Amino acid sequence: MAVDVAAAAIPARAQPARSRTLAPASLAGYAFVAPAILLMLVILVAPVLIAAALSFTDYSLGNPGFEWVGTENYEKMFSRSTYTKMLTASATYVLVVVPASIGLGLGAALLINSLKRFGDFYKTVYFLPVMAALLAMAIVWEFALHPTVGIVNMTLEAGCGTFLEQISSWYAAGCARNFPLWFGDRDYAIWTICFIGIWQGFGFNMVLYLAGLTGVPRELYQAAAIDGADSAWDRFRLVTWPMLGPTTVFVLTITTIRSFQVFDTVEAITGGGPSKTTYVMMFAIYEKAIKHNLIGIGAAITIVFLAFVLFLTFLQRWLVERRVHYT
Repeated sequence: MAVDVAAAAIPARAQPARSRTLAPASLAGYAFVAPAILLMLVILVAPVLIAAALSFTDYSLGNPGFEWVGTENYEKMFSRSTYTKMLTASATYVLVVVPASIGLGLGAALLINSLKRFGDFYKTVYFLPVMAALLAMAIVWEFALHPTVGIVNMTLEAGCGTFLEQISSWYAAGCARNFPLWFGDRDYAIWTICFIGIWQGFGFNMVLYLAGLTGVPRELYQAAAIDGADSAWDRFRLVTWPMLGPTTVFVLTITTIRSFQVFDTVEAITGGGPSKTTYVMMFAIYEKAIKHNLIGIGAAITIVFLAFVLFLTFLQRWLVERRVHYT
């Protein structure tokens, strides 16, 4: 009986010593994490809270004070035609660029991954737009799509004239005169900006998908072939695409955020025009808050911008990750 009591008492005496050794370790852990948390609060959380507060004011830089205007700035965004065009342009750009750049990136990755030779060459070529400065490339595209001296319209004019010269010289001349103003026509401007965004973004998605393809086990393709998946489409549908699920979640999230952040191309080429058809949200924030010194409405657009990005990001992750398994 005495032996049992002594044995039962050993954990009781050891417990305080264990708690005394864990307490300094816990404090040390919090001390190591504290600088990162403090930095996150100062750099990420505090600016968002300040912008949220300023969005309910008419504050401008240089003014000695400001007035609280409540939800007036937000009411302007959803009632005035300028801000309606802003939301339309942003939505159009995101809905076009995101699926197109992801689809082209996946297709390029699959093609390059299947090559036996010159794979590295094609990787470099497709990734060049990502490495180039987008502002410089925007200027290049502006010259290439110039209505009179641009190489695109000159090529189309030459091809149109050659094809139609057998029909009618008059019709050929009329065709040459009617090529679009790619950045000056409101029917073409936003689609041209979307094209540049796709051209600039799909190479980055290609690299991400190439990295994901390296993680697909070869044994799965062999097992699929034994089960009757002989065609390339069956192998892609049954093996490749499910295994690329985690990569797709990441690519979709990053591409959506990058599409919402489009600014360089619009600022360098169109300036939000013509007729506000390319008046995307990031350019609107810059114009209202920086150029016009309307900090209140600029902060309101910023908050709506962050809300859209967070909502779409969480929605995409919730919808896509339901079909994704992580190994």
